[in-house]
Amino acid sequence: MQNQQNQIETIRMPSIIRETIKIFRQRGKTVGLVPTMGALHNGHLALVRRSSIENDATIVSIFVNPLQFGANEDFAKYPRNISDDKDKLKEIGNVVLFMPDDMLMYPKGYSTYIDIGEIGTRLCGKYRPGHFNGVATVVCKLLNLIKPDRAYFGLKDYQQIVIIKKLVNELNMDIDILTAQTVREYDGLAMSSRNAYLNSEERKDAQLIYKALKTVETQLLDKSITPADVQSLMESTLRTGSHVKEIQYASIFDHETLIDISTSNVNNYKGKKVLLAAAVIIGSTRLIDNLLIEL
Repeated sequence: MQNQQNQIETIRMPSIIRETIKIFRQRGKTVGLVPTMGALHNGHLALVRRSSIENDATIVSIFVNPLQFGANEDFAKYPRNISDDKDKLKEIGNVVLFMPDDMLMYPKGYSTYIDIGEIGTRLCGKYRPGHFNGVATVVCKLLNLIKPDRAYFGLKDYQQIVIIKKLVNELNMDIDILTAQTVREYDGLAMSSRNAYLNSEERKDAQLIYKALKTVETQLLDKSITPADVQSLMESTLRTGSHVKEIQYASIFDHETLIDISTSNVNNYKGKKVLLAAAVIIGSTRLIDNLLIEL
């Protein structure tokens, strides 16, 4: 019954979402934003629920951003199921869906882009040139349109969060960027829209990513290994999967600069947070995951 009763207001025009936000503000309402590319899973929905608790109004954007896909990436086949997404949002209720098309976000002659700098070339950026400039551009547009009090992101996309916080800080935006723990499947695999690409055998190998992260975390914390051992231990765990085609990175990084610290003196990071992170191609699907730990 709840699914039938709750209605989702869907807005496609940037001008209308702007006017809707003005009305919310006139009524003294706080606004939360959950930016997504659709194919909503429990990780997205956890962010929406949190925003619904912490704000008077929640905007969920669904926009598959062409700027963040490379020439040989999966823009055309990226999962899109708007009907299913709306049903999931109806279960939560009190959500406005902003769903513009490409030409509304990037009209003919569009030529304004954000260059996020060197941090966008590290980790995933090394293998997806220009990706984070595309992310920064669309997020900046969404934040400017909606001007939320709070915007919500999952920690699975850790590099994205670092870059968005940098963007908000350097452009002097008065917006709180809030994060939530990665939501995982029963075997630890981080929830991702791209998990739908995996066949059953690839899906079994995908759980090795979390296993590798947890193995390294345990051994680092009990001091049976040092940062210098992290990459080899993670890679040896991952390579037990017959469908693991490429390990793009699997190491330990400074949690702010995202620089690899596997050759650093561990004493320099004692009592500090570090990032364990990996990007792995399983079959033809690229998956990422990370753990933030304190040494």
